[in-house]
Amino acid sequence: MKNLIKPARISYGIMIAALAIQQIFYKDFRPVILPPFHLSVAGYALYVYVISIVLIAAGVAIIFEMGSRPVSLILGGVLLLLFCVCQIPYELISDPYYKHFGVWVNALKELAIAGGAFVVAGSYMTKDEGKENNLVRLLEKLVPLGSIFFCIMIVSFGIDHFLYADGISTLVPGWIPGHLFWTYFAGTALICSGLAITFRIKLKVSSLLLALMIFLWFIFLHIPRAITDPNSLQGNEVSSVFEAFGFSGVAFLIAYGYHTKK
Repeated sequence: MKNLIKPARISYGIMIAALAIQQIFYKDFRPVILPPFHLSVAGYALYVYVISIVLIAAGVAIIFEMGSRPVSLILGGVLLLLFCVCQIPYELISDPYYKHFGVWVNALKELAIAGGAFVVAGSYMTKDEGKENNLVRLLEKLVPLGSIFFCIMIVSFGIDHFLYADGISTLVPGWIPGHLFWTYFAGTALICSGLAITFRIKLKVSSLLLALMIFLWFIFLHIPRAITDPNSLQGNEVSSVFEAFGFSGVAFLIAYGYHTKK
C-alpha cells in the first residue's frame, strides 16, 4: 500500500492543475478558489490567467516532485489565507443565506484543499533545514493541522447528508436501490471517519476507508455525472471529478504518508 503514496500525491497535484485549467477555459475563478464577489475589476481575465498559471505550475511541481514540499507548504498557506480573508467574509457579508450550512460548501472545500497541501508536505520525511527560508519554516508549523482542516470539510459534508437528505439522495446513481439509505450511510461514514482521523482513533483504517469511499464516488458518481452534464455551472461536475480524485489521495496520504501523525 505504501507504494501508492506517490500516486496519492500525484492525484492532489492533478486536482490543483485541473481546477486552474478550468479557470483559464472559463476565464473565471473556480468558487473553491475565490468566491463570486462579482466585482468589476479592470483586467479581471488577466488576473485569472496569471493565478491559474501559478496554480498549474504548483500542481506540476507536486506531480513531478520538483521542490514539491516547499511548493505544497506555500500553496497551503495561500489557500488558507484565501479561506480566511475571502471565503469567510463573502459568506458572512455577501451571502444572505450564510446561516444555512449548505452554502458553505465551497469555503469548506478550499479549507480542505489547503489542508491537503499541508498533508502532501507532511508526506516528505526529509527537510533541508539550512535551505528553508523563514516563510517555509513558519508554514511547516501548520503541517500537523492539515488533516484537521481536511476533516472539518469531511464532517461538515457528513452533516449535510442529514440536513439535506432528500436533495443529496438524488445524486445516488439510479441503478443503486435505496437512495435515502445510502445517503444516511454515507453521512454517517463521513462523520465517523472525520472524527476518527481528527482524534487519531484507528487512524490508518479510518483514513483508508475514507479514501476508498471517496474514490468509489469518483468512479461511480462524479465521472458519470460529468460525462452527462460537463458544462453546467461552468463545469461544476467536472470540478467535482477532480476534487474527489484529489481528496481520495489526501485521505490515503493521511493513512500512510503523513509523518506528523506519530
